[in-house]
Amino acid sequence: MIRNLWRILVPAIILGLSILLIVVLNKKSNDHRRTVTCHKLEVVIADSATLGFVTKEDVRKALDKEYGVYVGQRIDSVNLKKIEAILDNRSAVLKSEAYTTLDGILHVRIIQREPIVRFKIGDGGYYADEKGFIFPLQDGYKSYVCTVDGDIPLTVAPGYKGPAKTLKERKWLMGLIQLIQTIQSDKDRKKWVKRISVAPNGDILLRPSEGREKFVFGRPENVERKFGKIEDYYKYIAPTKEKGHYTYVNVKYNGQIICREKE
Repeated sequence: MIRNLWRILVPAIILGLSILLIVVLNKKSNDHRRTVTCHKLEVVIADSATLGFVTKEDVRKALDKEYGVYVGQRIDSVNLKKIEAILDNRSAVLKSEAYTTLDGILHVRIIQREPIVRFKIGDGGYYADEKGFIFPLQDGYKSYVCTVDGDIPLTVAPGYKGPAKTLKERKWLMGLIQLIQTIQSDKDRKKWVKRISVAPNGDILLRPSEGREKFVFGRPENVERKFGKIEDYYKYIAPTKEKGHYTYVNVKYNGQIICREKE
């Protein structure tokens, strides 16, 4: 019986001592944090090798302007949630993380928002990421992603960031993003499509990198079926004619490919 009692007591004693040790260490750590002041900001841009929207200097300027003084503050009084809120509010930032360490350094880690499409409006425009989040072009940086121009059916004010305004616009945008992802997933389709335009009637026009043909794709829906018809065009129709014979190839209708000859 005594042996069974010890089997119960020993683990309980060890657990209790472990908890006590954690409490003591936490108290010492908190006491130490009250004596340590922040003397440095260290910024890491997680994806700086592939994207250049946000720089370390951008982060410093944003905090200096919107947060105020943090150097010289006790590290336990630095408002980390406020810092993250300031940085997350920047349109090119997908996610930020802020934390302090006992050596007096404020650490900030940034993950940038990655565009999948650039909409060209005159000399300006805006980006959208794969989730359909719209954000402004960034000064001094251009992302080499698929460009869409023409009569774009989105209502986007200068400087706007966020989802498309209406359910209809969001549906169109997500359909276009699916179209772009389908193009990017296949090396042949990448060759076929150099540029995307939107006609006044709402039809999407795919302009290939080679040849004169413009593919009338219609609305951004039934994407795989329509690309199947483009494949059929290059496989069965194009080889029977001289290069540049057709100016428009319409694949938007079910069960047919309509080709318009050059005038």
